[in-house]
Amino acid sequence: MQGTETESGNDLSRSTLAADQTVPLSERAREGSSWQGGTRHAYPESHIEQAEIDLHLNAWLGRLTGNISPAALAGAWQDWASHLLLSPNKLLELGTQAAVSWQRWLHCGAYPVQPLAQDKRFNGPEWHAWPYRQISQGFLLTQQWWHRATTGVRGVSQHHTDVVSFVARQMLDSLAPSNFLASNPVAQRIAFDSGGRSLLNGAMRAADDARRMLSRAPAPVSFRPGKDVAVTPGKVVLSNPLMELLRYDAATPTVHEVPVLIVPAWIMKYYILDLSPENSLVRYLVNHGHTVYMISWKNPQAEDRDLSLEDYRRLGVMAAIDAIVDGEETTRVSACGYCLGGTLLAIAAAAMARHGDERLASMTMLAAQVDFTEPGELSLFIDESQVSFLEATMWQQGYLDTHQMAGAFQLLRSNDLIWSRRQRHYLLDIPDRHNDLASWNADTTRMPYRMHSEYLRKLFLNNSLASMRYIVDGRPVSLNDIRVPVFAVGTLTDHVAPWRSVYKIVHLTDTEVSFLLTSGGHNAGVVSPPGTPGRTYQVASRAHDAPYLDPDSWQEQTPTHEGSWWPAWQAWLASHAGGRRAPPPTVPGIDAPGTYVLQA
Repeated sequence: MQGTETESGNDLSRSTLAADQTVPLSERAREGSSWQGGTRHAYPESHIEQAEIDLHLNAWLGRLTGNISPAALAGAWQDWASHLLLSPNKLLELGTQAAVSWQRWLHCGAYPVQPLAQDKRFNGPEWHAWPYRQISQGFLLTQQWWHRATTGVRGVSQHHTDVVSFVARQMLDSLAPSNFLASNPVAQRIAFDSGGRSLLNGAMRAADDARRMLSRAPAPVSFRPGKDVAVTPGKVVLSNPLMELLRYDAATPTVHEVPVLIVPAWIMKYYILDLSPENSLVRYLVNHGHTVYMISWKNPQAEDRDLSLEDYRRLGVMAAIDAIVDGEETTRVSACGYCLGGTLLAIAAAAMARHGDERLASMTMLAAQVDFTEPGELSLFIDESQVSFLEATMWQQGYLDTHQMAGAFQLLRSNDLIWSRRQRHYLLDIPDRHNDLASWNADTTRMPYRMHSEYLRKLFLNNSLASMRYIVDGRPVSLNDIRVPVFAVGTLTDHVAPWRSVYKIVHLTDTEVSFLLTSGGHNAGVVSPPGTPGRTYQVASRAHDAPYLDPDSWQEQTPTHEGSWWPAWQAWLASHAGGRRAPPPTVPGIDAPGTYVLQA
């Protein structure tokens, strides 16, 4: 089910979408085409029932496999195994390495294997005593051997190498001695000291987690929107079938002329940028004289299955800009997009530039990609087989639930998010720490079938935006048309939008780009208010006609600053926000955070 760029459905009206929602796949096929996998496909009537059987089967399998395609895994394994059998030198090397590892394990006191710096599983003096030293050393040596076995096999595609190595690592991590009471001396000591209470508490937590997983109940949320988070005073100034537009007035006697529009990702609820007051980017901006607008996306239901990327652009970004310009009596807006919201903003900005729409004063991209050739470890779960498999689940439900994506994101950092958590939670009697960011992470959302299929195929698989093949209003758009100043933020340890991928906007646009690299990951690196300990950042600007500088050279040449990156961005934003003026009149309406953010 390859996507195409000529039949994107960009001109579909709301009435057409509403009508399509009530027409079964088989009926739409009889009309000559049907929406399937992010594009329009013609199905002969005789094959419709067979296609639906395939989709139902794949959706059922997806429930058993966590939406990981068995065919994708089998293809990767076959590629690796067959080429390994055709590499006698590699087999000899692995045999030699096994013998060396055996000798090292017998003499592990003399030649210890050190875990990676981020691997904290075997910390503690108890792991240095017999027999636990031998157990942990045996595991680390086995881990080393499997890494060598699954990498560097001549003829295996890089994607399949990454997949096989990743699967081997997951299997080994699940069998780590730190996961089991019988082989974890720290857990044994705590159990002995507590008289077994630590194990009782762990069993109760495990039972509660299992009950919640089987019943698909949401994780408990300690911080509630409008009560503990998302409490910056504001009003809903626009509501449509896809989003609510929130306005936050500046908290200063005079305000910057150009307001700020923030476009968050629809894979998350907007209030990650308006967490508790001390962690709120919105509050920080209004306290520095900016009028801030924020899009709060609807949490889609099954009936929203046919919402498209074009709907998100038109009813989201463009509707918000129209409302701001009309309501503020201003001619320009500074726009900021986070994650998927940044990608959508870039599409909108390119289309605006093509049409001569000059209402953007500047554009900020927070951990947002526009080129998907190097999307990082997330690409392990995105290929033709995997996307087709995932589409079956979305086709059946009408949406993709965040719970169904959580497994993939957790596997990318399984040591931290799965096994280490279970070790702390079940064996060591260490309860989860609740904070506003963790509570937001548990407040899950959904994504419409059509939109997410388009996103995966057009952007991830086909890289249509960066290659000037992404269609808006019947014609492709080019990022090179963007002329407004750009501020792009990458985060150093981002697993979702790797900073080197984010950096590509520097040479994909023909404008001045200021690139900032901050410490932290995809979420914690962005939520980095002044006063957060241990934060650093690098920032440098590039003129539109400057020669290309690769990301590693940029990182090496750019000085590092201590502290939060927020003040540096706010200063840049203010420099493109015009003069100061009296605050705009207050507006009536529903109080922020509105109603969409409260949808379960």
